[in-house]
Amino acid sequence: MTTTNHRILIVDDTPLNLKMVSAALAPGGYQIETATSGQMALDRAVSFRPDLFILDVMMPDIDGYEVCRRLRRMSAFAQHPILMLTANDSLEERVRGLEAGADDYMSKPFQPIELQARVKALLRRMSVATAPPLALVRNETLAFFSLRGGVGISTLATNLAVGLAQIWGEPVALVDLAFISGQSALMLNLPLRTTWGDLATPPIYEIDYDLLQQVLMPHSSGVHVLASAARPEQSELITAEKVAHVLSILRQHYSYVVLDLPHDFSATTLTGLDSANTVLLVLAPEIASVRATACALDVFVKLDYAPDKLLLLLNTTVEQGGLVRKDIELALHHPIAQALPYAAEAYLSALNRGVPPVLDQPNKPLGAILERWAFHLSREAQRMQRPATPTPAWQRVAQSNYARKTR
Repeated sequence: MTTTNHRILIVDDTPLNLKMVSAALAPGGYQIETATSGQMALDRAVSFRPDLFILDVMMPDIDGYEVCRRLRRMSAFAQHPILMLTANDSLEERVRGLEAGADDYMSKPFQPIELQARVKALLRRMSVATAPPLALVRNETLAFFSLRGGVGISTLATNLAVGLAQIWGEPVALVDLAFISGQSALMLNLPLRTTWGDLATPPIYEIDYDLLQQVLMPHSSGVHVLASAARPEQSELITAEKVAHVLSILRQHYSYVVLDLPHDFSATTLTGLDSANTVLLVLAPEIASVRATACALDVFVKLDYAPDKLLLLLNTTVEQGGLVRKDIELALHHPIAQALPYAAEAYLSALNRGVPPVLDQPNKPLGAILERWAFHLSREAQRMQRPATPTPAWQRVAQSNYARKTR
């Protein structure tokens, strides 16, 4: 019999189900409280202060999805794990649960050993150490941009953020400014518990570092994600002034801020571009992408961006038949700083699992390339100095760099 101080609130309108779930979790020594309705669950959440919620979906007053949404709007429970437990196991229901902010989804009838394992995993994820960033740090903000979709903006932004966090062992902010259907949280298998939508209604003067820490979603890699709003109408309330304010706060507290930008020149996008030290202009080896890149470069000239602020990144999205790098550079009158190899299957698998290659496969070719790339996009002063406590990722990069130099 193990003992734990973790508190679990089980919500189900069927007494037998409450008893079965409670019995399954009893060996874990959890402190368990139950509720038989949605309203009772919300009331007991305040009084009991659980660490984890197990919610039934179908209840007579407030269904589990709405209970989940209301819990996510409460700052005390915005980051607490929520497990949906229901007899309806359809894909549509699972998606609804995740959109409501649930962390996991199990169907009835369940196996006690699986329930125990999922509860342990959720509680372990919550307890992952996420040390708060130091105040007033030296910041580098990197923005990923393209006027043409399908070139891997979100994939590359996520891998860079994770790579930086793993190499330097400090939190990195990943900000999704693609307010309509942004994918940053999905790339890391994070439910939309808190998003830009939570910043839509508060006035700018109420948004401070403490509030942002409640909204940013921590990932075990060390990345803190500011996800795009779950509902499109929330995005309409997010102004360029609010974006500038939020980015200003993040730049004061995070050594690295990575921006995932949409494919437009809207006011909020321009705010992100203006705030960046480096803009990574991503293109694919095909004519439409090259034309879109030429248009973006022309706009950047008119915006008077310094040439060293822009880096062209060629993402090889086709296995064969793509334009040659040298020809692209001649057409754009601009050098390509980095060309990434074709890896569509690896990226698709990573997306479906929510595990970036730079984190999941650092010793395989693609993961190693992305890790070295993250290192070379780090601040020069940081690259030139050995960390006091090198991380495994830093050691891999250092060993790789040494091996290449001695060939």
